[in-house]
Amino acid sequence: MSIHATWMSFRSLTQDTSVKHQKLKPGTLRRIAGFAIPYKISLILFLITVVIDALLIVATPLLLKRLIDEGVIPKNSDLVTQLALAVAVIAILDAVFSMAGRWFSARIGEGLIYDLRRLIFEHVQRQSIAFFTRTQTGALISRLNTDVIGAQQAFTSTLSGVISNLLSLILVSITMFSLSWQITLISLALLPIFLIPTKWVGRKLQGYTRQSFDINASMSATMTERFNVSGALLVSLYGDSKLEKNEFSTKARRVADIGISIALLNRLFFIALTSIAAIATAVAYGVGGQLAIDQDITVGTLLAITALLARLYGPLTALSNVRVDVMSALVSFERVFEVLDLQPMVVDLPGAKILREDKPELIFENVSFTYPKAEEISLASLEVAANPEIAGNGQSLNKISFTVKPGTLTGIVGPSGAGKSTISSLVPRLYDVTSGQILINGADIRNYTIKSLREVIGVVTQDSHMFHDSIRSNLLYAKTDASLEQIEEACTAARIWSFIQSLPNGLDTVVGERGHRLSGGEKQRLAIARLLLKQPSMVILDEATAHLDSENEALVQLALKEALIGRTSIVIAHRLSTIIQADQILVLDKGEIVERGTHEELVANGGLYFELFERQNLQADLI
Repeated sequence: MSIHATWMSFRSLTQDTSVKHQKLKPGTLRRIAGFAIPYKISLILFLITVVIDALLIVATPLLLKRLIDEGVIPKNSDLVTQLALAVAVIAILDAVFSMAGRWFSARIGEGLIYDLRRLIFEHVQRQSIAFFTRTQTGALISRLNTDVIGAQQAFTSTLSGVISNLLSLILVSITMFSLSWQITLISLALLPIFLIPTKWVGRKLQGYTRQSFDINASMSATMTERFNVSGALLVSLYGDSKLEKNEFSTKARRVADIGISIALLNRLFFIALTSIAAIATAVAYGVGGQLAIDQDITVGTLLAITALLARLYGPLTALSNVRVDVMSALVSFERVFEVLDLQPMVVDLPGAKILREDKPELIFENVSFTYPKAEEISLASLEVAANPEIAGNGQSLNKISFTVKPGTLTGIVGPSGAGKSTISSLVPRLYDVTSGQILINGADIRNYTIKSLREVIGVVTQDSHMFHDSIRSNLLYAKTDASLEQIEEACTAARIWSFIQSLPNGLDTVVGERGHRLSGGEKQRLAIARLLLKQPSMVILDEATAHLDSENEALVQLALKEALIGRTSIVIAHRLSTIIQADQILVLDKGEIVERGTHEELVANGGLYFELFERQNLQADLI
């Protein structure tokens, strides 16, 4: 039996058989065929190589028969030489077509992987923020890796395996029957003896493989959580190092034990295959030898049949489990389509216009908002748990109305959960309003393209994200074509340039995961520099100084003054000192505006704003 046939038998028998019971959605096969269209020429040529390779399987044994019967036994040395050369040529042709098939297979497979990954990546990036609040990152990455590769196998190993094995089985069976029907029937009768141990090993391996995947996933999750900066900090402050080591060691030991079991079963599988194939060959020699002695068949026929016998069991075994192979590939495709079919909640309306506005006026007009339900924004298969973990809070905003005049600053304050950050998410359309409308210069923001709307808006949050890259790359993310002079100007205005110059690598300093190599104040000033580099006409600051000490807060406040000059601004404030000079202050409570006015007016009213202000002053005095 060839190594390839043995491997195909092994792979087929160790597939997860549960996929056989899954039902495909209507139209799945048609969509899969659509992905094959760009590769139809390569696919046809690939299948031609598969067919030729299958034909060559029976050619060598038949030449061997002639070589013995017409060359060796009659002592025809010329014919022996010719047939030997023919066998060599066939071997070379087999290698050539095998390489050609591998090239076409790789071209189709890698092209398909590229197409699917690009489509998924682009589609996921268009999803609303709500999608990412529920989706497990690892599950999503799995769709880009494991499932995409599984889908690719539908066009390469699965398709070629089915066609190759089917052709090989037909050609080998016909050839064997034509040479000796007696030996062929006896060989087929031995097939159950061949399949029983391989099926048993396959079932055992399926169980071990599933356990291995589960434990490896758990071990990977543990490493992912512990090896990022925040996780490592939590472990350092609260963790029990001995307990951490023991828990990880237990998982790693289990993986190692399963690996040993799989290795032993692999060896048992191959020993069983080769042993049973050897027994079948011995039976064929025994029966065929007797037939040859009785002159019912020739010696060449006997040798040809035994050579063909090695090519019979592999295709039979693989085809016995062909439904699992096919369904595994199709289910992978369906899981990819599941992501591609999930429509983004926030999309451009037909005929959306480009927003070009240097001095925007922002109006909230009876805006209400309720966060979407899980089934509206995500897939259960992409979540750790599909059940809701947080009780619904009803409406986050209820008929909110206010106006931010061009070039003015509006402060928004209120207790936790009042709906402040929700407002900051609605302006750049991270979510769409449930009712009411948000207007810029009299037009609903949904009438503008999302890209152009977000280009005029700059946002700094309380925990600004930085990629694990250089300072320069993080700044250029806002304006890819920014010159060094523009970067320096933005960083100077953000009060961060002198710090960058003090670093040994300057702008090429890597900030670390999530910017953890920087202090909170440095990271916030770098975020403000990024905003200034973007040059937005509207700025939203969502508690940008909430977690800073007084020294860093003072530096960030100076940077923010530069960022707000001449821009329409919304500042969501935890510390009321940051919005004392605001043109208007909105006080939110339970999703509604309960007070509005300037700082002096609100203090004089003695309402919720006054309570918040007094509480912070008291805390400051205690400190």
